[in-house]
Amino acid sequence: MSEIELAGLWREIYADLRQPDLIWQVLALGTCLLLAALGERMLQRRRQDDAGPAWKLGRGGLMRVAFPLLALVLVLLVRALVQPWMHVSLFSLAVPLLSSLAVIRVVFYVLRYSFVGATWLTRFERVFALIVWGIFALHISGLLPQVIDALESVHFPIGKQDLTLWNVLQGIATVLVTVLAALWLSSAIETQLNSAVGLDRNLRLVFARLAKALLLLLAVLIGLPMVGIDLTTLSVFGGALGVGLGFGLQKIASNYVSGFIILLDNSIRIGNMITVGGDRGEVIRITTRYTVVKNRTGIEALVPNEMLVSSVVLNETHSDPQVRVALPVQVSYDSDLERAMAIMVESALAQPRVLAEPVPAVLLREFADSGINLEMRFWVADPENGLGRLRSAINLAIWRGFKQGGVSIPFPQREIRIIGGADSATD
Repeated sequence: MSEIELAGLWREIYADLRQPDLIWQVLALGTCLLLAALGERMLQRRRQDDAGPAWKLGRGGLMRVAFPLLALVLVLLVRALVQPWMHVSLFSLAVPLLSSLAVIRVVFYVLRYSFVGATWLTRFERVFALIVWGIFALHISGLLPQVIDALESVHFPIGKQDLTLWNVLQGIATVLVTVLAALWLSSAIETQLNSAVGLDRNLRLVFARLAKALLLLLAVLIGLPMVGIDLTTLSVFGGALGVGLGFGLQKIASNYVSGFIILLDNSIRIGNMITVGGDRGEVIRITTRYTVVKNRTGIEALVPNEMLVSSVVLNETHSDPQVRVALPVQVSYDSDLERAMAIMVESALAQPRVLAEPVPAVLLREFADSGINLEMRFWVADPENGLGRLRSAINLAIWRGFKQGGVSIPFPQREIRIIGGADSATD
């Protein structure tokens, strides 16, 4: 809609303010919007749980534009019906506003599916859409030039450059658009890297994060000069950031660099079973600041990457997933040791998770006070599945084998002897 058409439309609206037809236009327009809202609610109540993903995607897009499209159809229909009898200036103004609202909703719906996992876009979608639609509404209403003039009248110097509030808002909008483009491109690059079969998983993460960081930096460097903001004005912020890194943010910077070191040297991979400090579990995620270690109880420990680089880490599946497990058992002195050792080996081999090679072995550790201490050593190839249930199953099989084989497990006994007999007791 051109400026001449906008001016003519506003003259018609101003003329209608003096006519009683304006009340009927408002009532008719409000009725159209109400019917569109009711139609949107009726469409939302209809569920298609068994539909395919393509149908759900199309239905989701239709639901996003249901209200503006229904309202637009009703407004166009009512405008054509009542135009011979009354002025329709408000309807003519509502048509571009509803059309722009439909376009904006479609654009943000496509952006949501383009940036998979971007929760921030879903959270601020209404805010972004409201801002964009508000700007377009100001343009349709003809008030945008006055708002721009008011924003340009606000000046503030930064370094040697004199900026206006309008320049800053333009810079934010331009950087936002370039950042969205950079995020979409980095998402596409990450998808291609994940589909690469011969590339190591850690290298995929490194390349994806490097590409994202470089694209975001490039987006800022391209977006600011496009609106006339000199990048040298940001030098003061760069100096402040350097001082902050030197004092308060050095730990964060250290964790960030340590994260890239971990991913590049392949010392820790996703899926490894590690023990760091008092935490043992499976590595399920490696971020730029911390590594998520999930133990068998379901608790997730967030370990700073700096700790993984500077301290000793026990990696059970670094180069070889096989792990040796020790299981201590005590038998009484009057038991048949060879029979007890054979029962222990048979109990271990009966479990499918215990490897037959290397063969489980039983060692005689020591002659203790209450009995003879034996220790069985066996190997498993999947320590990430936990060892508690396996130990319990083997101990239960050993107990049953000992009961059948006549091998007894001792328990502590204490004897009290009274020296001197009854004479000493009466003293």
